[in-house]
Amino acid sequence: MSFGSFNEGGNAPMADINTTPLVDVMLVLLVIFIITAPLFHQAIPIDLPRVSATKLDEKPEVIQLAINADGIAYWNGEAVHRAMLDARFAEASARQPELHLRADRQVRYEAVADVMAAAQRNGIVKIAFVTQPKGETD
Repeated sequence: MSFGSFNEGGNAPMADINTTPLVDVMLVLLVIFIITAPLFHQAIPIDLPRVSATKLDEKPEVIQLAINADGIAYWNGEAVHRAMLDARFAEASARQPELHLRADRQVRYEAVADVMAAAQRNGIVKIAFVTQPKGETD
């Protein structure tokens, strides 16, 4: 009961909270935000310099490195011995290529980690794992 009568024992505290003023204040704030929200999109006018620049369409070199179930590495489709990977990575690192690593599901993690460590040691920092979506077959 929000309003007590004079007959109920005097100074008993009110047990219910009157939420009407709270709702009124919240509605006023909502209206203020609705009115001021479009004004937030005003930008500071700046006269930016104009230059003629060409868009760079150069795609980075991509190294496709696949490791089959037997642990044999294929550099862009060419079989490469593990000992030769360090030399190839060192040679390619000057061009800052991306390494797209495809590993067979049956390959031991140790072989994949070894190839990734060799790439990192030789300065190749962009490494991507190529996977196949679930349910899709070759």
